[in-house]
Amino acid sequence: MKRLTLTILMSAAFLGMDARTNESVFEYGNNQKDAQEFPVLKSGKSNLDKAFTLAVETLFKNTPDSLIKAGGTYGGEWTRDVSINSWNAAALLMPEKTAHSLWSVTTDNRTYIGHQYWDHIIWVTGAYDFYQKTGDRNFLRQAYVASANTMKKLETEEFDSKYGMFMGPSVFNDGIAGYEEPIYEAKHKSSYVLDHPNSKPIKCLSTNCIYYNAYLVLAEMAGIEGDKAAKKTYTKKAEELKAAIRKNLFDAKANKLNYLIDGEGDVHTHQEALGVSFAILFDVVSDAEAKKIIPNIYSSKFGIPSIYPHFKRFDKEHPGRHNVIIWPFVSAFWADAAHSQGFKDIFSFELQNLADLALKSNNCFYEIYNSETGAVDGGWQLDHQWNSVHDQTWSATGYIRMIFNNLFGMRFTPEGLTFNPDVELLNEYGVEKLSNLRYLNGRLNITISGKGTKLAAVKVNGKTQSVKKPIAPADGMTQIELIIK
Repeated sequence: MKRLTLTILMSAAFLGMDARTNESVFEYGNNQKDAQEFPVLKSGKSNLDKAFTLAVETLFKNTPDSLIKAGGTYGGEWTRDVSINSWNAAALLMPEKTAHSLWSVTTDNRTYIGHQYWDHIIWVTGAYDFYQKTGDRNFLRQAYVASANTMKKLETEEFDSKYGMFMGPSVFNDGIAGYEEPIYEAKHKSSYVLDHPNSKPIKCLSTNCIYYNAYLVLAEMAGIEGDKAAKKTYTKKAEELKAAIRKNLFDAKANKLNYLIDGEGDVHTHQEALGVSFAILFDVVSDAEAKKIIPNIYSSKFGIPSIYPHFKRFDKEHPGRHNVIIWPFVSAFWADAAHSQGFKDIFSFELQNLADLALKSNNCFYEIYNSETGAVDGGWQLDHQWNSVHDQTWSATGYIRMIFNNLFGMRFTPEGLTFNPDVELLNEYGVEKLSNLRYLNGRLNITISGKGTKLAAVKVNGKTQSVKKPIAPADGMTQIELIIK
């Protein structure tokens, strides 16, 4: 079961909701001091524990005020960075700053999503995840307005009816190093993808998968807000877009997802790791199809490269900045996708590899690494090598995502938190506890007890309850024991 588009059945009796208004009564704006008390992971693998501490410290380091910065020398102006960092970890660890950051990239009094147009729509997924973790109905209500308005605008301006897909660059690849000819044109001496005119009509896998999930999320938002007609419309549009993605970019015979269609109608068959990950996580391909796709994916000694193979103008000695090179946050989504299909070896490799990359590079989560050497490397673009920015936030939160989502199997709804841990890996890594984890105005101490093959029971403050019963957020410290048998 995927965990990115959960169905919510609203009722006035929701735990943590006011029965008269169905508004959130969770408060998360008065806990600034406690937010600086970081969670701690304790396992039998010190590199995992140290990397977790480093990742959390990196997130907070890059949020010195109310805005989550992209990292290092970057600011907070990218919709994709804010949304992904929120989705990965920040919505849980610092909800008040995350809310501010999500609204900071909107426009027109929070009624439209702003900044680079092709990644507007990833905000919808980040915003809905924020609601899942906080239960904040006021936030959701305004997020629905911004999301619906923005989708309508993009449908008018960026939808290619010939293919039934949305135009624009791939999710985060704003550099021309992420594209082969004829999208890249040597005569244009600019690194910015949109300065190359042939980039405008392309249809990319990752971007269209994000649009697909946005439609699903909009349907959920509409249902929560009581807009039955809109829910039906968004669901239909999601189905149509999914069919178009599969028709144009999924090669079922080769068990392969392709990167993009260019303006001339040609399919670029490169492997786009982020697009493949989203296609699996969002169920654009079925579980059976995903299990055939994953073994065909190329991965390097230091993780899955963002796009593979090399474009004609790059090679091993000169890897493209957005080509055969390691972006850790992409690796984290790939690990999540592989784990969802039972490929624990891939997940475990990416988790431990990212921990090692960070610890071996001056105890720092960098933006980009070389896929051949594992060295910090910003890659090549426009005939020169670029920097890899230090303290990159989404590299750090990608690591946290793997710990929370996959190792502990945390699932959030407005009712509370449940666990579906990977017991095999908990045993293999010797995981003992995750302590001092913030959850709204309270804290969680999560301990692992027993040996075995499955999660048999959960104790909350000493009282045994079903593993399926959500643990509602509460003030103070909540003791949670995951009992393995």
